[in-house]
Amino acid sequence: MGSQEVLGQAARLASSGLLTQVVFRGVTFVLNAFVLRFLSKEIVGIVNVRLTLLYSTISFLAREAFRRACLSGRSQRDWPQTLNLLWLTVPLGAFWSLLLGWVWLHWLEVPDPNAVPHYGAGVVLFSLAAVVELLGEPFWVLAQAHLFVRLKVTAESLAVILKSTLTACLVLCWPHWGLSIFSLAQLSYAVVLLLCYVIYFAKLLGSPESAQQHSLPVSRMMDVLPSVTGRGAFVNRDEAKLTWSFFKQSFLKQILTEGERYVMTFLNVLNFGDQGVYDVVNNLGSLVARLLFQPVEESFYIFFAKVLEREKGATLQKQEDMAVAAMVLESLLKLALLAGLTITVFGFAYSQLALDIYGGTMLSSGAGPALLRSYCVYVLLLAINGVTECFTFAAMSKEEVDRYNVRMLALSCSFLVFSYILTCWCGSVGFIWANCLNMGTRIAQSLSFIHRYHQHSLHRPLAGLRLSPMLLGAFVLSGGITAISEVYLCCEQGWLARLAHIAVGALCLAATLGMVFFTETRLIHFLRTQLGVCRPAEKAR
Repeated sequence: MGSQEVLGQAARLASSGLLTQVVFRGVTFVLNAFVLRFLSKEIVGIVNVRLTLLYSTISFLAREAFRRACLSGRSQRDWPQTLNLLWLTVPLGAFWSLLLGWVWLHWLEVPDPNAVPHYGAGVVLFSLAAVVELLGEPFWVLAQAHLFVRLKVTAESLAVILKSTLTACLVLCWPHWGLSIFSLAQLSYAVVLLLCYVIYFAKLLGSPESAQQHSLPVSRMMDVLPSVTGRGAFVNRDEAKLTWSFFKQSFLKQILTEGERYVMTFLNVLNFGDQGVYDVVNNLGSLVARLLFQPVEESFYIFFAKVLEREKGATLQKQEDMAVAAMVLESLLKLALLAGLTITVFGFAYSQLALDIYGGTMLSSGAGPALLRSYCVYVLLLAINGVTECFTFAAMSKEEVDRYNVRMLALSCSFLVFSYILTCWCGSVGFIWANCLNMGTRIAQSLSFIHRYHQHSLHRPLAGLRLSPMLLGAFVLSGGITAISEVYLCCEQGWLARLAHIAVGALCLAATLGMVFFTETRLIHFLRTQLGVCRPAEKAR
């Protein structure tokens, strides 16, 4: 498969993911805003911080390293050995569920059962849901490796819709169930996600012609189950070593990604109510990151991993593939920078209004607006880091991954220290500024790697981080106008003033986007070419 075809499939995967995610996340966004008005801040804090942290920790530690290792490289792999390796995620997930479940039940502060009932059942069901989801890991990797465009997005969207709908219904009908409501909803999410993958592949493999058309390495469902190969090796040794390297990195990355929740959970720097407000604002601020940046990062990590060979530098790669990869990296950096700047500039003037509409005075008063404004800066760094790390992790050799792990260890320790210090100093906003410091350091490391990787080649993809003075001026002017508009029109002047404030922002945004079209012609050409090529070429999968 040529680099252009891989690029087309990766772009199709990303664009399809964006469209479907926007539709389904929009529905869940409305449902969550509805549910928020029926819950106490304490229950929101326990569910969204402590129990969600338990679920994400089990899932991340059990599968992230396996995913990266089994999706790396372009050479022909022994798929029975790869599938055997992936099935190890299930016992590993069971181990982490038992260990972490015991910690969550016996080491951490138990909430007041009158205010937050059924905490123990919540820990057990969230742990069980994580293990259930891991049962679909071999199917997930098969789908990602063969760039099945709609399967992943559709499965996750359906599961999220069911989870949100079930939560809303149970909150309305049986609010006294407490945490059991969210635990049952999380378990339903995992079951639906697993069933979507199993049913899809059962139907696909039930038709030999369809399986052959998609060039699948398995011909029946039994081939997906663990088996001993003819050579007697249960797993590929090189893949196992790479998995171990990524596991050490994943452990550190999880601390960096969820560091503020670990500090809140284990050090008790905020009470459960403050944790709930912080997490709602955090989720609202990260909505665009989940909708826009995550599908792009996941799709183009696969592209870079397929196009580039890990143990070779830029000059030793196939030059046609290297040119395409450098062009894609430059365009993605430019796209991430523009999207992040837009969110940062306009987010400052519209944070309080957004929180008031979404959650009422519970969110728009107090520290809520300052939290969301700080998060807008974090989103800019998050966007750039997602692109730089998806290239870096795809291009690094095993030795470079190991060296990177050492640096991540030091970064993890410093991040936790800064989180604690900044939170004690300036409250929950300190978590976001600690995240900004962490993300800036990670970006610097990735940019250093990208510069070294391309320094002996003709390609300079880091040019994607430079903007024209005219475009920078447009951002500065828009930020100033919307800030003045907020002072005079928002948010105590009534709905007519609010609508006028929104209209001012819309005009400034239109002018800024017009300047983008005028100055960033290479990026616009890239987007038009890829999205335009993808539509007629898209296969019904």
